[in-house]
Amino acid sequence: MALTSQDIGRIANLARLELRPDESERMLSQLNDFFDVVEKMRAVDTAGIEPLAHPVAAVQDVVLRLREDAIGSFPSREESQKSAPAVENGLYLVPRVIE
Repeated sequence: MALTSQDIGRIANLARLELRPDESERMLSQLNDFFDVVEKMRAVDTAGIEPLAHPVAAVQDVVLRLREDAIGSFPSREESQKSAPAVENGLYLVPRVIE
């Protein structure tokens, strides 16, 4: 799948980007190179190959270092709301943005 200059212009417009002609050409080249790599990856037969849980698992055993799941202490609602600019009845008050 090769992109054209018109495709780059449309993508830039959707992303609200303003590209100079030289930037547009460079972007076209880079995106087409990326799609070439994707097509090469799609061409590889991966039937019967189990997915890796972690990329390093292909070369060494991976042991996840997880912390112990322990109950901690949390600040009370009043403590948490001390720094809020406006609170009423335990709720944060924010400025109205929709009329």
